[in-house]
Amino acid sequence: MKEKEKTNESFMFKLASQIVDRRNLIFLLVVIGLVFSLFSRNWVDVENDLTSYLPTHSGTRQGLDVMEDQFITFGTADIMAANILLDDAQKIADHIAGMDGVQSVAFDDSPDHYANASALYSVTFDYSEKDDACLDVLEQVKSYLSGQDIFVSTGLGNAKGDIIDREVSIIMVYVAIIIVIVLILTSQTYAEVPVLILTFGVGMLLNMGSNFLLGKISFVSNSVTSILQLALSLDYAVILCNRYKEEHQSLPVREAVITALSKAIPEIGASSLTTIGGLVAMFFMQFKLGPDMAVCLIKAILFALLAVFLVMPGLLVLFGPLMDRTAHRNFIPKISFVGKFAYATRFLIPPVFAVIVMLAVHFSGSCPYAYGYGNIVTPKLNEVQIAEQMIKDNFNSKNMVALVVPTGDYDTERQLLAELEAYDEVDYTMGMSNIEALDGYMLADRLTPRQFAELAGLDYELVQMVYMSYAVSEGDYGQVIGGISSYSVPLIDMFLFVCEQVNKGYVSLDDDASELLNDAQEQMNNAKLQLQGDEYNRMLLYLTLPEGGEETYAFLDTIKNTAQKYYPGQSVFLAGNSTSEYDFRESFSTDNTVVSVVSILIVLVVLLFTFKSVGMPVLLILVIQGSIWINFSFPAFTGTPLFFMSYLVVSSIQMGANIDYAIVIASRYMDLKNEMHHKDAIIETMNFAFPTIITSGTILAVAGILIGQMTSEAAIVGIGQSLGRGTILSIILVMFILPQILLLGGTVIEKTSFSMPNALQKKNARGRIRVDGMVRGEVSGTVSGIMHATVDGSVNLSLISGSTTEENPHKEEENHEEA
Repeated sequence: MKEKEKTNESFMFKLASQIVDRRNLIFLLVVIGLVFSLFSRNWVDVENDLTSYLPTHSGTRQGLDVMEDQFITFGTADIMAANILLDDAQKIADHIAGMDGVQSVAFDDSPDHYANASALYSVTFDYSEKDDACLDVLEQVKSYLSGQDIFVSTGLGNAKGDIIDREVSIIMVYVAIIIVIVLILTSQTYAEVPVLILTFGVGMLLNMGSNFLLGKISFVSNSVTSILQLALSLDYAVILCNRYKEEHQSLPVREAVITALSKAIPEIGASSLTTIGGLVAMFFMQFKLGPDMAVCLIKAILFALLAVFLVMPGLLVLFGPLMDRTAHRNFIPKISFVGKFAYATRFLIPPVFAVIVMLAVHFSGSCPYAYGYGNIVTPKLNEVQIAEQMIKDNFNSKNMVALVVPTGDYDTERQLLAELEAYDEVDYTMGMSNIEALDGYMLADRLTPRQFAELAGLDYELVQMVYMSYAVSEGDYGQVIGGISSYSVPLIDMFLFVCEQVNKGYVSLDDDASELLNDAQEQMNNAKLQLQGDEYNRMLLYLTLPEGGEETYAFLDTIKNTAQKYYPGQSVFLAGNSTSEYDFRESFSTDNTVVSVVSILIVLVVLLFTFKSVGMPVLLILVIQGSIWINFSFPAFTGTPLFFMSYLVVSSIQMGANIDYAIVIASRYMDLKNEMHHKDAIIETMNFAFPTIITSGTILAVAGILIGQMTSEAAIVGIGQSLGRGTILSIILVMFILPQILLLGGTVIEKTSFSMPNALQKKNARGRIRVDGMVRGEVSGTVSGIMHATVDGSVNLSLISGSTTEENPHKEEENHEEA
């Protein structure tokens, strides 16, 4: 007995013993962590704008950074009031314009603002779009309009995040119910279900509570990570639970948990490598949402492993006696017919599959990817989307693009805007040089002293003095000496300079002139804050084109080339929804190839060392990659646009997670094929693998389908639908295609197999044992080197090369007993 205990004193066994015996301390620490996580999960900062994840070198990202640094963008909201008369609508517009915090209200009787007995108010607030004061004023406006049937569209606040959180909470409830049902059906005891659920819950909550350490995460990662964590890491807890039940057949609860954990740690660790490997591919994406999701999902898997390795052993000890009393019959049937079908069709199915894969490669390449939300129809609409759709149905939608150019030259800006407005694709433009200020004069028009005096109603001699003061402040001394009457200054600059002189007390005006000046000052200050910076000016172009499409993308190049002609050798930037889509498309053209290649290579390396064969990884990856190609052929057949991000995320998850199904079947078959006829081996393999595949696959597929059908966010919808469909396809292929490939490809697998030194090959035995090879271990002492010997006694060693042979292991013990 002492010798047996001695042989079990491996590192994993010692580690497992410490985890099990210190379970109460672990429970205490976990409870503290859970309490902390209940609060810290609310600290995470969520980014709702996908443009924040554009590559730093992209034109849109650079333009947005410049605009954030140079300009103030005031908060805006489009408010539609339905079933209202024009006169009443005008009164409402006037009232809103007079409310505190409202800078302006755009409304008139044109079709852009009044159509189908509905009024559209474009409200601009006095505060930056990032200022929460905008939301307060908006609530006041909505309160005033409470008696009207209104629809509000705005980018203010965190409405998107709040809606997604509510939807995901509902999805989580459904997923939890599905998980419980699946676990009950696939379990052998009822009491193991709460063990698994508690393990999942601990891993999920600890992961959510640690998200704040990442600083800021995307709304996509924040919404789907917890659901995908449950689906992707389910196998780990099931593996340990099954190991425990196997060991408990001959060992007490504590010893069974220790032994099961010591065996499960390397097994589960190896299983997680393929999933993590697939996710690592997203780190190589230019579109930074990929690395964001990769970090969140990999962290989620690590916390799931932590829960399985540290928390679940204690739960098994705690629930062990109850599991013994709640055993039930196996609800999962044998599927021998699948193995028989595989053997009968082993020469037919592989070539048919090859043809299907070639067709799938072609059609997946024609997948109609969308780079914006305009053409994507979600299964459900939230209140924000309903409002946007109502406004779109009644009024012409606007496609605005901001053009940012170097500041300081109004004449060049005027010429550029004039040339751009000549294009049919441009509806109208807005910039410092073409915004009307007073009496037909534009903000950037240059006025002489007499023109300015007539416009502002000021004394000409006073204006001359102001012009002279302005010239001195600008260093234009020649104008002062040569005569100020012909000196011209941009209207906006002179108006603001006069206001400055009045505020300093240098210039006195009558009440009428002061009122005119104050009104003009507010208008011009707001225009300057929005359109003129220290280094750049911003112009707004309103296009007649849709936000996405090749025609739009081509015209964006035309705009930039035209602007570059007026500002040679200087930086010009474009930013807007259309440019975001353009840059999404540019990054996707590289990312889709990178993600596919990197995920395949990483998984290939893992499988190479797992099976020690070149052929086996290729065959397994071909099956899963085939399911990916088939999966993304569906949108091509149905003509349904797919948000581009869905492919990048789902292809990584499919390759990393669904490959585990193929590994289960391939590993079992390779173990059995030399012990029995290949037909019997594949039948036994499918019976063995079916419960594991159906458990994990069902939950992942259902989670994906629920995400795809119960959320209104287009980016998340595409991920859910593609993941659910892809997982179902992977299950079908590994169940009905892979077995035939393994049967037919056995020769390829064997001929491409290789051997390598394995320092982890263990040999524990008693009696007379012959050892041939390089070993390190305990043989009544420590042996290190090349050993050719017969050992009488106990052996605990790592076989680096060579072999061991037991020679009548029980004979000497029997002779001893006879003596």
